[in-house]
Amino acid sequence: MAASSPPLPSSFLSRRRFLSNFTSFKHFSISLHRGKRCRFRCQIKSFENQPPNWSVDFLSGTEPVHLNSPSQMTMASASASDSSVKAVKRVCLFYCNETKALAERIAAESDAIELRNINWRTFEDGFPNLFIPNAQGIRGQNVAFLASFSSPSVIFEQLSVIYALPKLFISSFTLVLPFFPTGTSERMEDEGDVATAFTLARILSNIPTSRGGPTSLVTFDIHALQERFYFGDNILPCFESGIPLLMNRLQQLPDSDKISIAFPDDGAWKRFHKQLQHFPTIVCNKVRIGDKRIVRIKEGEAAGRHVVIVDDLVQSGGTLIECQKALAANGATKISAYVTHGIFPNRSWQRFEHDNGGHPENGLTYFWITDSCPRTVKEVMSKPPFEILSLAGSIASALQI
Repeated sequence: MAASSPPLPSSFLSRRRFLSNFTSFKHFSISLHRGKRCRFRCQIKSFENQPPNWSVDFLSGTEPVHLNSPSQMTMASASASDSSVKAVKRVCLFYCNETKALAERIAAESDAIELRNINWRTFEDGFPNLFIPNAQGIRGQNVAFLASFSSPSVIFEQLSVIYALPKLFISSFTLVLPFFPTGTSERMEDEGDVATAFTLARILSNIPTSRGGPTSLVTFDIHALQERFYFGDNILPCFESGIPLLMNRLQQLPDSDKISIAFPDDGAWKRFHKQLQHFPTIVCNKVRIGDKRIVRIKEGEAAGRHVVIVDDLVQSGGTLIECQKALAANGATKISAYVTHGIFPNRSWQRFEHDNGGHPENGLTYFWITDSCPRTVKEVMSKPPFEILSLAGSIASALQI
């Protein structure tokens, strides 16, 4: 259906964009009056040079219909797009000395993350002498702190900063603690045992609130799932996992179709089997024979498979090594391992050898760990079988929540 109208001015017809504008105008008039036979009187009300906009009034009966140019509609769309860009959460990320390298990798993941430093100094008596430069500059900002509680000696100075930042009139505060260090001390077996996991959770639960409310805590693969209930109401724990990093890496292997996942005990199976349910699984368990505890395969087949042992953390590595021996004895062609947190006290990582091209009884093809424990990363970097899967992307995404 065409609308009848007086001839358009030649100046209007000479505009470069007229054709696309007029097409949009025609389609719009049809959609308004589909199914009706109507006659219209069309009148151009305005045409401005910069930007080239026009407006038209359709006069039908007694009610006019006003139509703006597509350029105005485009400007409105651009404005909406700008609003979505402005919605990106900008974050000032502070860090301690140990986490500087990880913080730089996180900042490289997003332009919305800006690194801020802290002056970590000590007095002559050894107590912290700390200073937050340009403290007034973070007022009203979203602030995060990347912590590493690798030893009791560094926890106090970092807690001092963690408690100070929310009081600087910031908009929100997020504590990123990739490894929750006291996670293995989560229960009491004898009267007098102290569950230090509960102690640390209570300390973090009392971080002062910022203007935006309680502190958010981002941590990865906490050792015992029940530990989430140790935190009080003044902190919002966000429990993330490093398993997606492992899954991405496994897909890149040439023998990805021959991967099986082994869990060293029932606890690891309960923790991770749902995330890894698409792979054939093997479950091991510990059996006491006399004074010795050995690892046996409880269920699953290892023969002819590249078996990847998965757990949340490793310390001395004794359980993983025993698991490796059991899998090799049952015909695994390759054996690798993954843990989110490579703690390795007393350089126990040196116990793990490389298999040197397919000898699973002698060592591992790969040992994947994340960079949640910065000291370990420095020690094992570029030393086969170790390979680092960085949490930087996962943390950058979590900071946008």
